[in-house]
Amino acid sequence: MPFLVYLLALAVFAQGTSEFMLSGLLPGIAPDLGVSVGAAGLLTSGFALGMVVGAPTMAVLARRLPPRWTLSGFLLLFIAAHAVGACAGDFETLLVTRVVAALANAGFLAVTLSTVARAVPPSSRTRALAVILGGTTVALIAGVPAGALVGDAFGWRAALWIVAGLCFPALGGILVAAPAAAGPRAVASLREELSALRRPVLVRFILLAALANAATFCTFTYLAPMVTDGAGMPAAAIPAVLALFGAGACIGVLAAGRLGDRHWGALVRRVAPAALVGWVLLGAGLRSSVAVWTLVLPLGALSFCLGSVLVARTISTAESAPNLGGSFATAALNLGAVVGPIAGGAMLGIAGPSGPALTSAAFALVALLLGWTGGGGVRGGRGRGGPVDG
Repeated sequence: MPFLVYLLALAVFAQGTSEFMLSGLLPGIAPDLGVSVGAAGLLTSGFALGMVVGAPTMAVLARRLPPRWTLSGFLLLFIAAHAVGACAGDFETLLVTRVVAALANAGFLAVTLSTVARAVPPSSRTRALAVILGGTTVALIAGVPAGALVGDAFGWRAALWIVAGLCFPALGGILVAAPAAAGPRAVASLREELSALRRPVLVRFILLAALANAATFCTFTYLAPMVTDGAGMPAAAIPAVLALFGAGACIGVLAAGRLGDRHWGALVRRVAPAALVGWVLLGAGLRSSVAVWTLVLPLGALSFCLGSVLVARTISTAESAPNLGGSFATAALNLGAVVGPIAGGAMLGIAGPSGPALTSAAFALVALLLGWTGGGGVRGGRGRGGPVDG
């Protein structure tokens, strides 16, 4: 595995910490900036919306530029957005900085996924992408709970400053190790790359990835109020619950990396129904702290295993778009991260603390119906071959 993959994973860790840690900081941000917790949840949706818009836009702008300079430029913009956000005096300013940071993150992740997909052979692609997504899971295990602890002790602004500081070691490594040339495959025309979106199987994988991520972030964004208001647990338990979910996510990404190249179809067919059952059980049993402690780890594993496999399949299906394939996967995942928190916040107000988990179950059910009725894309997938068109 090229060392560059691990350097990029380090940067993804810093950015993932920023994206996800707000779920543990919402109770502090909301009163400080004079908004409700549900409204503060829009910070997560705003970030994800910036990712959705930014992934294809930034990938198009950067497609003919060397990865070394596009990656470092996006990372510098990400750092600057966090510095401004840490000084924000109102909710609107903070929301704008989150969108700007997301645009930078989107460009970085899209270029990263495309660069890694070109740097490794197809038989190792899911494993390499799992290493990149491993930066996200480490963020969930260590970065997000640490952010919650820092926010509780020193305030949410301190957490933003720390994330900005985490980016500098990755920035130095990228300036040294990232490719200084765009590469031979960057000459594909924009029209040729966009034509990949005409393939029904690619559209299906994009929709499945969006639905899977919507289910994940619908609940994850509101785990803090679910833990305190639903299960009646103390606020001190929030970092531990977030860490447990992150540990499950790590397990899921490792499983996807080990099995996803050869058995992705079987993995999706087994993991998706199990995730549906898990969301239903969490919503139904939320009043019990035992249910929370029992379910958050397997739900983290199931969610990120499914998401990792669908990311790899989206990129593999978009091989005719070597520069934009990563943006398709990034946009798919973050489209779900826009819709999920919005739906979860609405149901939090309507149905109470169990609302987000039950809404996650609804997203999972729609994904199952699409996967089983939409053609051979999911029902196929045996062996090492490419995606099966439906």
